[in-house]
Amino acid sequence: MSSKALILVGGPSRGTRFRPLSFDLPKPLFDVAGHPIIWHILKAITKTPSIKEVLLIGYYEEHVFTSFISEWRNEFSQLSSIKYLREYQALGTAGGLYHFRDAILKGSPSHFFVINADVCCSFPLTEMLELMEEKDAEAVILGTRVSEDHATNYGCIVSDPQTHQVQHYVEKPESKISNLINCGVYLFSSSIFKSIRTAMTTKAERLASAQYFGENEEEGSEVLRLEQDILGTLSDTGRFYVHETKDFWRQIKTAGSAVPANALYLQQAWQNNRKTPGLQAPSANIVAPVFIHHTAQIDPTAKLGPNVSIGPRAVIGPGARVKDSIVLEDAEIKHDAVVLWSIIGWNSKVGAWARVEGSAQATDPHSSTVVKNGVRVQSVSILAKDCVVHDEVRVQNCVCLPLKELKRDVVNEIIM
Repeated sequence: MSSKALILVGGPSRGTRFRPLSFDLPKPLFDVAGHPIIWHILKAITKTPSIKEVLLIGYYEEHVFTSFISEWRNEFSQLSSIKYLREYQALGTAGGLYHFRDAILKGSPSHFFVINADVCCSFPLTEMLELMEEKDAEAVILGTRVSEDHATNYGCIVSDPQTHQVQHYVEKPESKISNLINCGVYLFSSSIFKSIRTAMTTKAERLASAQYFGENEEEGSEVLRLEQDILGTLSDTGRFYVHETKDFWRQIKTAGSAVPANALYLQQAWQNNRKTPGLQAPSANIVAPVFIHHTAQIDPTAKLGPNVSIGPRAVIGPGARVKDSIVLEDAEIKHDAVVLWSIIGWNSKVGAWARVEGSAQATDPHSSTVVKNGVRVQSVSILAKDCVVHDEVRVQNCVCLPLKELKRDVVNEIIM
């Protein structure tokens, strides 16, 4: 059975929570564990032999992805095609699928995956495919368990524990209904477009009725979201199932969430294949897992890890300590500096004996904030592009916008 994979990449008016890192690079192309976020999805897709074509759907300009797609076509040669389809207006996740239905259905695939680009997980696509074939399902959703207290922040799934049939789906319910949540990975049969068409007709009728009664809605009937407009009604069909993953899962919504995602992907790579290019063997000064780009310069007395990624042409000086952090392209950490639970942006400098640090752990494993002195702040410190931290300066739980120079200690601040 042939299938395709669609990756929903969003657009520049989305991903605002990923600022200040998304000022200079679209979130889906941000490096996590040494590779762009989308690269990890493509890597998982290639492990499912029936998928031969990948479509990226979003409303960034085409040139944003051109060079990356060219590289990925060479690297993932088992995929016959990787293309970018641009929306010229935001149509929602379901509306975008319907808009490009002809391109999606070209070649008559029996089913297709839809994957949100801001998801970090092991992507058990083959298992989802097996469940669809076993149950003759119209749709399969990837789910995972979270704590009861945080489940209402996500789409919640009520399912039969024996058959895995989805009985009820609510996006961010007001009250607790289930701690099984939507992971943002779907598998649909081609008949899903009938459900989307029906939802469009229903919305158009509602809009016409609202206008008759003098009410106005900003969105047209062509703007539809899978989570709000489609999945709830799918649960009434009896052909909607959930595959519950026991493996890791995390959303990459905020800039700070890139650090735990970086750790998860590095740990996965270390467990699966320790000879992965860029992964470093443990030593006195390397606490695995650590990824170092081959062009980076690391002083042998610097200590790195665990869960550290060092980008192209980055420089780590003598005696420096880097842990649970991402150091991006052309960044420099000078001698005896300490970087913990942080992101050091492109071409940023951390001075000698300086400290840039976040907090060891957020109270919610799916959050990137902590409460300090009654105020909610980022648990990860972030230096955006071209920032400078002077010698012996301490930066803790701060977000620093591009082109800033820090000459004094700062704690729990956004430096604008």
